[in-house]
Amino acid sequence: MQESSSRRRIEDLMRENEDRLVDRWVEISNAPLRGRVVDSDVRRELRDLLRALLRSSESPDGGADLRGLLADLSRTRARQGFTPGETALAVFTLKEAVYELVEADGGEEVLHGYISLSRTIDELGLYTFEAYTAAREKIIADQTEQLLELSTPVVKLWDGIVAVPLVGTLDSARTQVVMEKLLQTLVDTGSEYAVIDITGVPAVDTQVAQHLLKTVMAARLMGAHCIISGIRPQIAHTIVTLGIEFGDIVTKATLADALAFALRQSGVEVVNRRRTRVSVRAEEA
Repeated sequence: MQESSSRRRIEDLMRENEDRLVDRWVEISNAPLRGRVVDSDVRRELRDLLRALLRSSESPDGGADLRGLLADLSRTRARQGFTPGETALAVFTLKEAVYELVEADGGEEVLHGYISLSRTIDELGLYTFEAYTAAREKIIADQTEQLLELSTPVVKLWDGIVAVPLVGTLDSARTQVVMEKLLQTLVDTGSEYAVIDITGVPAVDTQVAQHLLKTVMAARLMGAHCIISGIRPQIAHTIVTLGIEFGDIVTKATLADALAFALRQSGVEVVNRRRTRVSVRAEEA
């Protein structure tokens, strides 16, 4: 009973001195950030947090509002590149600002309430740390997905011919992205030939070969003929050494060779000229 009364007393003191308390809280919390945040934005965030904290003891829904604001703060700070410690510090510094207020204007009863408030602030600080971690993991996952999208373009080389130039390691997650983008492009363009170029893949092992075969089979189910290009001598040696079999899948040394093959299969005659120039002429009916 005494603790509840003391808690109400310190909360009343905080309400009566809201502007003074917020000003000091902003000053303390911004000090370690060295000007990386805008004071007016921080003042608005911390004022909202303070009011939500004071409401949380009056209404069952107040706690949910407070946690929502803390989650928003954590996501914002995570996107801005702050550390989890710096983010949680925005909450923990409230204790120092409140203590200065209690020391100046409070009595013994208010000091008892400060102990209860400190425990609550500690819990909120830990919640902020956890919310920051979850937000940061979400940001990293989104960035990884975006990088996968950017690293697996599907380009149209000719009418009815598309290509997927692969660069870097081909793992399960990337294979899934490649298949999805390739299949969607085949549907959108109505292409009959797909060239999978592995010139930029540093090494081909059994796992990489399996990923390539999955992609080829998926494209075949869509009615497209697949050609694998970029088979360099060292990769050819590795494939033979490992006993990897591509079956009836057409393989070519370069993307140019694969394009020429696909063009001929499409009924387009490719005529080689001197100085490596290429003239492409459609066959007359």
